[in-house]
Amino acid sequence: MKKLLLPPLPLYLLPLFLQIATLLSAPIYTPVEDITINCGSYGTSPNIYDNRNWTGDINSKFSPFELHQDNTNTSSQVREAPPSSVSQVPYTTARLSVSEFSYKVPLSTGQKFIRLHFHPVSYDPGFDRSKTLFSVQAGGFTLLHDFNASVTADASETETLIREFCLNIDEGQSLTITFTPSRAIPDAYAFVNGIEIVSMPTNLYYSASESHGVDYVGNEVNYRIENITAMEMVYRINVGGSALSFDKDTGMYRNWDSVVDEQKYLDDMSSRWTVLPQNVSLQLNFVKIPEYSAPQVVYQTGRSMGSNHTRNKSYKLTWEFPVDPKFLYLLRLHFCEFEPEIMDTGDRSFLIYVENQLAEPQADIIMWSGGNGRPIYRDYIVFMPAGPDRKKVKLFLALQANPRDWMTKYNDVLLNGLELFKLSDTNGNLAGPNPDPPPPKPVQLKTPSKQSKKKSTPMLATLAGAVSAILVLFCVLGFLVFRRRRRSKDTDDDSSKDTDDDSFVLSGLCRDFSLSEIKAAPKNFNQDFIIGVGGFGHAYKGSIDLGTNPSRNIAGQEIRI
Repeated sequence: MKKLLLPPLPLYLLPLFLQIATLLSAPIYTPVEDITINCGSYGTSPNIYDNRNWTGDINSKFSPFELHQDNTNTSSQVREAPPSSVSQVPYTTARLSVSEFSYKVPLSTGQKFIRLHFHPVSYDPGFDRSKTLFSVQAGGFTLLHDFNASVTADASETETLIREFCLNIDEGQSLTITFTPSRAIPDAYAFVNGIEIVSMPTNLYYSASESHGVDYVGNEVNYRIENITAMEMVYRINVGGSALSFDKDTGMYRNWDSVVDEQKYLDDMSSRWTVLPQNVSLQLNFVKIPEYSAPQVVYQTGRSMGSNHTRNKSYKLTWEFPVDPKFLYLLRLHFCEFEPEIMDTGDRSFLIYVENQLAEPQADIIMWSGGNGRPIYRDYIVFMPAGPDRKKVKLFLALQANPRDWMTKYNDVLLNGLELFKLSDTNGNLAGPNPDPPPPKPVQLKTPSKQSKKKSTPMLATLAGAVSAILVLFCVLGFLVFRRRRRSKDTDDDSSKDTDDDSFVLSGLCRDFSLSEIKAAPKNFNQDFIIGVGGFGHAYKGSIDLGTNPSRNIAGQEIRI
């Protein structure tokens, strides 16, 4: 029996199969707790996008409790969201209330992701989207204060919002999440569409007991992120790559923004001159960091300056991130050298600036990670002071090509991924101000339909014709009046000149001749005075007595007989 030989796999298909294998593989990390609450609904509802079942909060172990349960006017209510483009769980239903309500969830010890989902639309009757103003507390921390979900969504130009937080649960402690409507406006209410609680690996973002802490930019002493700190995720970007939704994460359901979102934060030169290298076929070797730190594709794509070394030294690759002032921030930068020409220490060495302060005088990814294809990340703490009467300030991140040619083989930089977290202050507060409402859109006049245009065309033509006819009539009348006045004037002038003999002769008009005068002029029609013959007889020349002068020859004046 002959063996069946399969044709070799084309090399150009290898990256595609590797990506498919990566996507189909089991999650790298399995959370101890993965709790999903579909607020305002019954039973369980599947989410086809993350392959999880969301549990309703009506008559379930996750049902909220309230301070005024006996008052039906103030107790929380449930509503279905009006029809919109958002149809997935948990945005189709909501829990709403004009009074305070809370969820109490028993949890195991450890660090958790807390994600709150909002779909700010008007939930009729009685819940207009403009009245959403409330605060959220959890685990002793203020996560949101007088939060205006509708204004925030409008400013972000999005229909839904996800606010992600990190906090630690001590042993024997449960998590209580409380929603409190604001007293700042009448009829304000609180609402929520969904709640996620997902365990994270220990010390993924927090400092381990044996750790020396995180580099504090501008300070000589490192900063430790202890369990008594809460954090809010502000930015998470797959630099130079595509968007990675929660089902593409390593098991923690994190969302990674794409290069399209990243483009908003680049300065002009960086947006115009930088390039997006990638190597999706590269097999990564996680030696220095855990494999769940970020999806593999984050380390297979990136942003660099390119091969124009002269131009690379003329600017810095710069991102500008709007953030709330008066908070500490954790900035995590993900790196991996995947270009084949970068193999050794010193091949690509560059500088890193955070908030215009030198954070790394010699950033060398190969030196940090130990080789090509080996992911690594670096953490930095930076404090953002208040700006001049502004709600937001800009956090600057800049990568500079090494100006000293002898220190690097390639004058270039590289960044693969980025995460930015806001740290709670000493009062346990994470809340910042609401954004300014976007300016109102200009009112657009309604353009007439084709049918109305067809109907209006004959009417417009008739009107135009009538106007034209009236104008022509006025012109004719004006011309006739002008002619009549002109003729009248000419007649008056001629009358005044009748007494002038010279004028009379030159005019040759208004003289009546008697028959005898006519006969006398050609000497009684003498044949010698014939000057021509015409269809009406002979033409004679003759002399006419003008009275004052003895006689005047008018040769050329015809007298036809």
